[in-house]
Formats: sequence, C-alpha cells, structure tokens
Amino acid sequence: MNLLKIRRALISVSDKTGIAEFAGKLRRWDIEIISTGGTLSALKKAGIPAISITDVTGFPEILDGRVKTLHPNIHAGLLAKNDNPDHCRQLEDLNITPIDMVVINLYPFESTIAKKDATLDDAIEQIDIGGPAMLRASAKNFLYKAVISQPDQYEPIIAELEKNNGSISGETRFRLAQAVFQHTTQYDSAISNYLISQHEMVKETLPSSYSISFTKSEDLRYGENPHQQAAIYGNFNSFVEKLHGKEISYNNIVDIQAAIELVEEFSEPTAAIIKHTNPCGVGSSSSLADAYQKAFATDSKSAFGGIIALNRPIDMNTALLIDKIFTEVVIAPDFPPDILAMMMKKKDRRLMKQCRPFRGSHHTSAKPVAGGLLVQTIDDILTIPDRMKVVTKRMPSEEERAAMMFGWRVAKHVKSNAIVYSLPDCTIGIGAGQMSRFDSARIAVMKAHEAGLDLHGTAAASDAFFPFADGLLEVVRAGATAVIQPGGSIRDEEVIRAADEHNIAMIFTGIRHFKH
Repeated sequence: MNLLKIRRALISVSDKTGIAEFAGKLRRWDIEIISTGGTLSALKKAGIPAISITDVTGFPEILDGRVKTLHPNIHAGLLAKNDNPDHCRQLEDLNITPIDMVVINLYPFESTIAKKDATLDDAIEQIDIGGPAMLRASAKNFLYKAVISQPDQYEPIIAELEKNNGSISGETRFRLAQAVFQHTTQYDSAISNYLISQHEMVKETLPSSYSISFTKSEDLRYGENPHQQAAIYGNFNSFVEKLHGKEISYNNIVDIQAAIELVEEFSEPTAAIIKHTNPCGVGSSSSLADAYQKAFATDSKSAFGGIIALNRPIDMNTALLIDKIFTEVVIAPDFPPDILAMMMKKKDRRLMKQCRPFRGSHHTSAKPVAGGLLVQTIDDILTIPDRMKVVTKRMPSEEERAAMMFGWRVAKHVKSNAIVYSLPDCTIGIGAGQMSRFDSARIAVMKAHEAGLDLHGTAAASDAFFPFADGLLEVVRAGATAVIQPGGSIRDEEVIRAADEHNIAMIFTGIRHFKH
C-alpha cells in the first residue's frame, strides 16, 4: 500500500486531551482542518484555523448536536476511492472534496455509566452516533484514509508525518483501521450490555447473542502462575483503588472479588479472611475489631498471607490487630489518614479502598470453553422465603436460626462441596471444595479442632443437599444442633429421619449454592 498524502482532516473529539497541539502540528503541512462544535471552539481558542462542519455540509448542527456530521458531503468524502474514476467524477459533479484523515474519539459512555449517580437518560445521551459512523466509514476505506481514534495515537502519527513529509503509510493506515473496529466493537458491547442490565425482563433471561469487549486496563506481572501471561481489562480500578503496596497480581484480583462479594452479604460490621477465593473465617459484631478477631480465630494458621475484607472503614483497633500478621491485601471502604500512615510502614502489604459496591455491578458471569463461552446469571439470591421450611420435628431456636443463616451466607461463597459450622456471628469451621460432602464436613471439624474451637451447639450449613445420611450424622457427631441445606435428594426422608433421631432442627431452603 502506497503513502497517502494528507491534505484535509476532519477533527471531532469528546476527549480534547492534546488535540490543540496535534492540530497545530498538522498545520506544518498545510493540512486543512474541518471541525465541529466544542472541538471547533477549542481549536479556534488555540489560534488554529479550522472550517466549521456547517460550511462543508451547508446545514446547521441541530438537535443539541445529535445531527451534525451525518451528511453526504462528509460520508462521500470518507468513502470515495481515490483511484476509482467514477467515484472521482461523482465527487467533482457534486462539489465534494475528499477527506484524507479523520480524528474522532467517542462520547464517554463507559465512564458515564461508571458514575454512582448515572441515570438511564445520562447513559442514552452518551451513545455516540455520528462518531462511530465516521470511524467505521474511514476504517472501511483505510486504503485511502487515515483514521485516528485515540489520543495516544497522536504522537506516533505526527512522527510518521514528519518522516514521510506529510504522508501516512499503508501499513499504519491498516493498523489504525484495526484499532477502530476493536474500539467500536467494545463501545457497542458496552452499550448493549448496559441496556440489557437496565431492563428488568431481560435480566431474567440471557440474550440471543453475548458480547464481551473491554479495553486493556493494564498488564499484570503474570497469571495464576509465572509462566502465564495476564492483563486486566475494563474498569476494575473504578471499584477499588490501591492506596499502598506492591503491584496487584492476577490472584490478588480474583481473591479481592471473592472477599468483597462475601462481606457485602452482611449489613452489620463484618470481616472476612480469604485464601484462594475460599474464606478462612468470617465474623460479625458491633465492633469491627471484634468481628476481625472472630474471623481470625476460625483458622489463624491459614489466615497468614490472606486477603482481609472489611465492610466498614477501618479503625485503629482493627488495624493494630491486622498488623500482627503478614497479609497480602487489606480492603476497606476507607482508611483514615493516621491509620493509613501506620499501615503503610509495611511496604509489601497492599491497601485497597473499595470505592463502589460490587453487588449489582454485573448480572451475568462467563467462563471460556472450547469453541465458546458458558454464560449464566449471577447467584444473587440468598433464599426464597416461600421455599424455606423446617422439615424436622424440632423447631430451631432463634439463636439456631441466626447461626444457620450466618453459615448459609458464608457457604454461598465457599467452593463446592461446602460445609460451614457457625454461630450467629462467626464461623467455627469451614470445609471447602472436596469431592465428597462427607469429607468437607470432616475437614471443617479438623480445622475447628486445630483452632481450639468448640463445635457443640453450632449450626451446619451445606451448599447442596446431603445425598446420604452419613454427611448429616458427621455434623451431628461434631456437635451441630441445627442444619440448613437445600434439600432435594431422593433420600431426603432418610436424612430427615436421622435428624429427628438425634433431635436436630433442620431447614430446607429449596435453593442450592454450588460454586465451581
């Protein structure tokens, strides 16, 4: 592909970072500049000559700027082939001058919907129409046009113009076109996914097509293991802000997600300690420091090098307790200055401020499989009241009910098979991710005994039904007096009889919380 001499450029940008400097440099090669609205004003204010789009179209910008570039004088100038005699004749007959370069960046849709107080009307107004149309037209016609879609492209384009005396190479035009289609795909996907999330009926089903497109936020040192490459895409950093510490790793991010999702299940002050996405311990109290101590007591050995999430701003008492052990990450809604200064003394520990709720930030989750994706709606239901029922002869006490519900909240966030022993305000033993539910129950008991905790009088929560009575009998032997589980096994009656024989209170929730 040959060099393209740039004679005429159309500039219309939402993000005006560096645009006046870029346009000023274009003038070195006597490139004529056409511009619109706010961009035109910014260029003129900087003393850069530019022609108004209305002078090219012969039509005013109307409808609050919704219509300004959607005109044949613009799109014919973008889509005509320079070496097609018929195209050239038509342009000449209609007095249309070709446009060689387009500099467009789109309305800030994604940053708008990322705002806490963004409304549907706000989002709709940031759906760009003319910008994507011009980008796509120019990118389609990259053999004859240069299309710039991001401010970080300005500097290398100027360098190339200087190298080629005001011309752009075919290779560069091809790369710029690729970038455009990646960009517009992401933009359209963000709009589609947002609108789906706003429609209550659509939230209950999955769309006929599923699009995922995010811009790379940053490269990570590596993935789950050092030989794996990794990067994070999207706007995760708008939900959590790193205040201090080493670079955040792939595994850190996965654990941060799991930890925050867990503490957001609780309205009272709560602390959770996470290792490899599973909780080591969870505690709630009127005091955040007391909540942390309860969480830590569940499995103080595994807590070393873990991720600590708090659902309240950290206070000095809690910070001093956390400071006693090595912790990879501490996450809280806020770190007062004096506490932050104290905790920053440990250089490697990452301190993360949760800026926004994670709950409600997405409505589906996806996992890659051969040839495609598995997509599901997220598990955002804890219980369904109409399905909850006591199935044993003995009714649970109020304290037992509270303990069951605490454990049930935690079990929802433990890898299957999951067994959680709990009191009304803390976990006592957690068994996670075993091939047998019976083994998970035994591991939870082992963990509690290692921590010197008494399981007698606890409630046991199981994320799925007990397929046999042996799992139930194991939690009874451990000392549990109440059990909460989904039910639904063909041997439910056998399990209920075993519970009745041991005077155990048991609730069936009618909803399962597998986590794979």
